[in-house]
Amino acid sequence: MLKTTFATALIAAGVLGLSGCDVKKTQEGNVTLPKYDVQKKASGDVTLPKYDVTTPDVQVGSKDATVTVPKVETEKKTIEVPTIGVKTAKEKEQEQASKQMGSASAAR
Repeated sequence: MLKTTFATALIAAGVLGLSGCDVKKTQEGNVTLPKYDVQKKASGDVTLPKYDVTTPDVQVGSKDATVTVPKVETEKKTIEVPTIGVKTAKEKEQEQASKQMGSASAAR
């Protein structure tokens, strides 16, 4: 049961991590194909596009939770369960912008 819960939490963290990415195209791509007619007329040129990818911050931890576990008699028992914290790319950018604004005003 604990392994299943842990595996589910890891899969959920992976899905959230991938969906929280922010991709920005920073340069256009270009492909010029060479022309061939028995003899080569022009050489080719390939310029690939560039991308900036901002990934989310993910914090995985654990916390105590009270759950009912089966026994001859039931009792409440505190066990450690996984926790996940995700900071999206937009949240990271806003945090960095506020830090830069704070450091700029502190420098004055």
